[in-house]
Amino acid sequence: MQMLLLFMAVSFVVVFLVLLLFPSGSKVDIKGRLEALEETPELLVAKEAEKELDKPFFDRVIRPLLSSAAGKDKEKKDGKGASQKTANLRKMLAQAGYPGGLTAAEFVIVQRLFFIASLFGCASMTFILSKGLLPLGLLVGAMIGIVGPNFFVKRRIANRLHDIQRQLPDVLDLLTVAVEAGLGFDAACDKVVEKMKGPIPDEFSLTLRQMRMGQSRRDAFKAMGERVEHPDMKAFVSAIIQADQLGVSLGHVLRIQSEQLRDKRRQRAEEAAAQAPVKMMIPLVLFIFPNVGLVIGGPALFQILDAVAP
Repeated sequence: MQMLLLFMAVSFVVVFLVLLLFPSGSKVDIKGRLEALEETPELLVAKEAEKELDKPFFDRVIRPLLSSAAGKDKEKKDGKGASQKTANLRKMLAQAGYPGGLTAAEFVIVQRLFFIASLFGCASMTFILSKGLLPLGLLVGAMIGIVGPNFFVKRRIANRLHDIQRQLPDVLDLLTVAVEAGLGFDAACDKVVEKMKGPIPDEFSLTLRQMRMGQSRRDAFKAMGERVEHPDMKAFVSAIIQADQLGVSLGHVLRIQSEQLRDKRRQRAEEAAAQAPVKMMIPLVLFIFPNVGLVIGGPALFQILDAVAP
């Protein structure tokens, strides 16, 4: 018994000495780990600061200023006209895809700043050219400041609708393949968002977020159709809602919609090809035919003048 106790005591001392003299890592490693643990908050702050500096200048500086100005310039809720104007502006921004991520209030601030900048710029240019042209410069600057932002938004809407019209058949093909492969419709929409880029995947992403927040599929897709306001998209949304209500196979509905949109795309291409000769007549008559006439008739005209001259 005494030998056993002595053996246990010796073993304990030996293990203690081994651990003390040969730790599980050098002192440098242990010191480095301790320093890393002590500097973790500073490293996190540094990483956050680095992420903040990696953002574009617009997101770091301009957007906070716009948000602050929009917060201080809240519109009055008493006037019905102001609320209707805000609703129309919000709808236009939604159709344009929220350019720059601007809200309606922030876009109003941008409109005012653009109006002041255009007014000052045109007035300065006309004042430098001639003091008498200053009223004309003020008038032109005011017109540009009023029309410019709305023209920009309308152009964005037109380009986005064109992109939607061209991308929708491809999106329907991917949805059809995904649904017929066994995925649910929501999972197929997720696959579209994952595999494709453009206005329709962006709209699908927003619609899926609304559905995950508790909105029904019918209401979410109906809102998407109202946001886009394109005939092809409205037809697609109506077909999806009806198939969901009636219990029709979504794969069959999507395939029919895809074939119809393919036919529409081919018809639009044929129509554009038929209009091309008519549109080409204007540059031909105004720019190409006169040059060809000069090249061919110029030398002949000089020869005729030389022959007629005495």
